[in-house]
Amino acid sequence: MIRSFFWLMVTLLLAALVFAAISYQVAVTSPITKDNAIIFEIKDNQSLSQVVQQLEQENIAVNRDWFKIIAYLNGQQEQLKSGEYLITPDLKLPELLVLFVSGVSYQHAITFPEGWSFNQIKQTLKQQTAIRQTLDVVTLPELLSLLNCPYPHIEGLLFPDTYFFKKGDSDFSIIKRAYIKMAEVLQQEWENRGKNLPVKTSYEALILASIIEKETAIPSERELIAGVFSRRLDKNMKLQADPTVIYGLGRKYQGNIRKQDLLQDTAYNTYRHKGLTPTPIAMPGRKAIYAALHPAQGDSLYFVANGHRRHIFSNSLESHNKAVNRYQK
Repeated sequence: MIRSFFWLMVTLLLAALVFAAISYQVAVTSPITKDNAIIFEIKDNQSLSQVVQQLEQENIAVNRDWFKIIAYLNGQQEQLKSGEYLITPDLKLPELLVLFVSGVSYQHAITFPEGWSFNQIKQTLKQQTAIRQTLDVVTLPELLSLLNCPYPHIEGLLFPDTYFFKKGDSDFSIIKRAYIKMAEVLQQEWENRGKNLPVKTSYEALILASIIEKETAIPSERELIAGVFSRRLDKNMKLQADPTVIYGLGRKYQGNIRKQDLLQDTAYNTYRHKGLTPTPIAMPGRKAIYAALHPAQGDSLYFVANGHRRHIFSNSLESHNKAVNRYQK
């Protein structure tokens, strides 16, 4: 009787061990998600049990018992770090624990395209719910002071690029990175500038680059347009650049430049005022900055859009007027 009971217990113990081994094997080899990546957030001061409970609430397939056992065996139970984590397809339970301990949070991305204004950047930052908003209570002078910026406006001083950030990063931290990146790029391009340029400082080059950026999206035209503007500056001619008029009008711009718009006496209207605008009018990319510092040689002083995103360049006002009549009227 005792012997039978002993063997029964041994059998039950072996069965339990086999079951545990199978359960463990399934738990550590089964992918948590097979199809789509999942973003999971561990909040500040969450315990291991709370994290497991949250995983279950969000229908993320982990074995709660083995999750805890493995965490305790590896001494990871108090090492889970707050943040957002990307759970990729085929990630296994032990790898998930390593991820949570690593603190390598999911990186969101925000893109500032070439030619955008600072207002467009601010609106895009506001739309990102993962970004901590701070700029609404910061005035322009305060922002310039925080950046140690010596210029009168932030316009044009942020480099157009894609920036990655973690949830909770501030809008100012992204602005600062874009500001530093532009300063680096501008300095690099300024040090390798061409000779006999009409711009005398890197900031003037940035202003000219911003106008070039807004005038054309065709890479092969940037240096040609830079050449026209450079010759006009050398000859003390007005730039007569439509994008500067549009920028000066601000919210008054209705989508088409009218004759009365060209007559508006804003500081940015290069039909009314000679020389460069007071500040950049947009964020120029590296190629536009390069063009401003390496204008194409030639004699053209005018250009007009041909209706197909490109421009017709002319050496004389007579030729230019003919091109205007053909392509604009």
